[in-house]
Amino acid sequence: MNPIRRYEMIMEVLLNKKDVTVNELSERLQVTGKTIREDLSKLEEQGLIVRVHGGAVLAHSDQFGILPTKKPLDKYSEEKTEIALRALAHIEVDDIVALDGGSTTLEIARRLDNIPLTVVTNDVYIISELVPKDNIRLVVPGGYRVRNMLAGPEAVSYVQKLNIKKAFLSATAVHIENGLSIYTGDLIEFKQALVSTSREVYAVVDHHKFGHTALRTFATLHEVNAIITNKGLSPEIAEQFRSAGITIEC
Repeated sequence: MNPIRRYEMIMEVLLNKKDVTVNELSERLQVTGKTIREDLSKLEEQGLIVRVHGGAVLAHSDQFGILPTKKPLDKYSEEKTEIALRALAHIEVDDIVALDGGSTTLEIARRLDNIPLTVVTNDVYIISELVPKDNIRLVVPGGYRVRNMLAGPEAVSYVQKLNIKKAFLSATAVHIENGLSIYTGDLIEFKQALVSTSREVYAVVDHHKFGHTALRTFATLHEVNAIITNKGLSPEIAEQFRSAGITIEC
């Protein structure tokens, strides 16, 4: 098994557990404890985990908007509300909109008026939120469930055939050089399909995610029309991104 795949599997375990031991990972991944400790050191260097005695925990389990299997997170709700309201200003009657999976896009769905609109989404929480809004045409790609999202080649193939006008994407981290990134590879192709097929692409991310890099990049910043964030982003960081030609809305 190559190192990148091991990193992904370690992150997957940590997404579903508060902590994990070296012995647990060694047994699950069928590699030595020495290899696991080396992997954990690499992940810690990237700021993704924190080493603890005999194992590791996620460094930013709530900060990066990872959704648990039972219910979405409420932390940073004010920031997410601010971003959602800014994003809603881009949505018009009869638009064909894609809402990527995530806690901020879920807030967009919660605040969407029941207007004639087509919404494409792979997030089961967003689906549940939009079902009662009968004026919104809900389009759900196929695929298998990865925590709160649907993924797989069927979902990717389906999205690639759609005429999406505006896509709103979530990300684990935002970096000038490394673009928009997430922890694991399961959702990479789906996100890339949204980027390639949508006429307008918006990243919706709170200010805590700027300057970080996760394991997998799914889009460069020049592939998005704008990054929509909250007022917590420092003017200095905003100016760095704008100087690089990136549109920041905050």
